[in-house]
Amino acid sequence: MSRRCELTGIGPMVGHSVSHSNIKTKRRFLPSLKTVKVTSDALGQTFSLRISNAALRTLDYKGGLDAFIVKARDEQLSTAAQRIKRQVRAKLAEQAAA
Repeated sequence: MSRRCELTGIGPMVGHSVSHSNIKTKRRFLPSLKTVKVTSDALGQTFSLRISNAALRTLDYKGGLDAFIVKARDEQLSTAAQRIKRQVRAKLAEQAAA
């Protein structure tokens, strides 16, 4: 399982651990990922996604999964999130037509 956020695409970064004597050794900065069940208001379903804590805060700020995922770029989303986005867009278009 990759260490990548399904909504924002945030992944591991590479840097240095610097000792007191200024010796640099390579290290990885891993994102803080949580497996969270997120509810879609338009679909009335819950989805289990592995997202970063920053993405979880952004979901709360933007007003839920539907508002966030409709405006998100497809390059950032995982395949599961892209599938959810297509379903939400179809449902919102159906509601707008009715």
